[in-house]
Amino acid sequence: MRASSQERMGLGPHRGRLNIQSGIEDGDQYDGAWCAAFKDQDQWLEVDALHLTLFTGVILQGRNSIWSWDWVETYKVQLSNDTVEWQTCMNGTEEAIFEGNQNPEAPVLGLLPVPTVARFIRINPQTWYSNGTVCLRAEILGCRVHDPTDPYPDQQERGSRDKLDFRHHDYKEMRKLMKSVTEECPDITRIYTIGKSYTGLKLYVMEISDNPGKHELGEPEFRYVAGMHGNEALGRELVLNLMQYLCKEYKKGNQRVVRLVTETRIHLLPSMNPDGHEVAYKKGSELAGWAEGRYSYEGIDMNHNFPDLNNIMWDAQETAADPSKVSNHYIPIPEYYTQEDAMVAPETRAVISWMQDIPFVLSANLHGGELVVTYPFDCTRDWAPQENTPTADDAFFRWLATVYASTHLVLANPDRRICHYEDFQMHNNIINGGAWHTVPGSMNDFSYLHTNCLEVTVELSCDKFPHASELPVEWENNKESLLIYMEQVHRGIKGVIRDKSTKQGIENAVVKVEDHDHDIRSAADGDYWRLLNPGEYKVVVWAEGYFPSMRRCHVGLEPHPTICDFVLTKTPIQRLKELRAKGEKIPRDLQLRLRALQMRKLRASTKAINRRRESQTRQARSS
Repeated sequence: MRASSQERMGLGPHRGRLNIQSGIEDGDQYDGAWCAAFKDQDQWLEVDALHLTLFTGVILQGRNSIWSWDWVETYKVQLSNDTVEWQTCMNGTEEAIFEGNQNPEAPVLGLLPVPTVARFIRINPQTWYSNGTVCLRAEILGCRVHDPTDPYPDQQERGSRDKLDFRHHDYKEMRKLMKSVTEECPDITRIYTIGKSYTGLKLYVMEISDNPGKHELGEPEFRYVAGMHGNEALGRELVLNLMQYLCKEYKKGNQRVVRLVTETRIHLLPSMNPDGHEVAYKKGSELAGWAEGRYSYEGIDMNHNFPDLNNIMWDAQETAADPSKVSNHYIPIPEYYTQEDAMVAPETRAVISWMQDIPFVLSANLHGGELVVTYPFDCTRDWAPQENTPTADDAFFRWLATVYASTHLVLANPDRRICHYEDFQMHNNIINGGAWHTVPGSMNDFSYLHTNCLEVTVELSCDKFPHASELPVEWENNKESLLIYMEQVHRGIKGVIRDKSTKQGIENAVVKVEDHDHDIRSAADGDYWRLLNPGEYKVVVWAEGYFPSMRRCHVGLEPHPTICDFVLTKTPIQRLKELRAKGEKIPRDLQLRLRALQMRKLRASTKAINRRRESQTRQARSS
């Protein structure tokens, strides 16, 4: 990309890409457009396609800035094969004048009257916003053509060998595709709904498991959620690709996929915001812009729509006499949030209910528009705009983020360009959510504080809504990352917590790992999963009405969990309550244990009283 001139380095031609976002401060090297140094009709932005290309059109945007309003209102297009002789696009016998923008953000498509083959193309502004200057962002449309004299070596078009449905799907097409997967693999798939959008579109989930429809004891539950922002369409298509891939590879006997399907219950939600996606889909990949379709039908950003449990926990810790006694998990949803008139999207309510119904262990929330993986906490303390805000599981979250980022073909490429204005490579392409920008009410933080599930956000690509022709490449960029991330659900420890007498699983038992200030709880059947990095851990389990139990559990480097089962014994008082409730006779051994317990309490209270009296006597004598 070259230009006739530039206002300054931060407004150079490299900043002229469609949808590029500026930094907070105007004037830095990452501003939001190419801007010419002069306001005249001799300015141009040039793109070298490197190969002979059949150019078909141009999409134009104005400057992205919170301080300035600049855009081009009309322009000409010029074409060349050598940058010496230029031909202006004609409309009949006259030079074609293309309509540009009327505001900075809405993309406008200008189709060439006659598609033309050339190597170089220039956008030549003719008029611009009267109170602004010559600034634009652009995307060029065209297809490479065969040229035997091409000086560049022929590079094989990148794509995918997987025979998947690589195209963008609207709501109806998405339903058809999901139905076709269940028909192809009926033994390992199930489609179910978790609720409806504001306009009544169902939130479909694909379950993939060797026993769909049932939670199997000891088998962890995993989820991918995409399309929280409706215009971030790549995640939706990747999830649809993933369900096709798992089905096809399972049928082929791919051992890695067979192991995933038989040892994991996988849930795939391709579109959390179907209303928003329908809006963006109608516009098309290049014309959806940066924000159209992002929000729910009611205008709610679902990325900020979950209960803010962070500040509830932090406020309680600050006011508590003993902060260690404040609950660090399963924090209840505040009363105001559950009211009918609360500004909570029906899609958000559906996902919360889904989280509460299924004991998820691991999840990822797929977004777009940047290349980075973020991990909790997303919300900062004291409303700081940016501040590293780690959780008690910071080391494992960093591992999870690194697993995805290090296997993503673009994220892992040290030569890649930055998307907008932040270079995440200095952070190894991962960052704490709060250190990037504070997000109160995020799904990741809610998942961590209200359930047992650890969740990260994956920003998949610079482009939120890539062209359909790019989908095979994006699948290959993300395929290994999507698979290996799912496999992390089998890290750490897992087991079943049972009643010593009945051998039945104990629901809601608390699992506490020493030096980790975040507990989890057992599921309905007594099974639990605690994601941990390799190491030696002291684990204490307790439940209401039971004596605590402690074990030391070793987590190795192997990608499979350590089994740590627990057997809990009821306290005598709990046994007495249950017997009295049933009207049964109290056994002799329980009577003796209760009597011994009463005596221990009596002795302990007597010692406490004596110590208090002795202290009072010493104080009286000294006075």
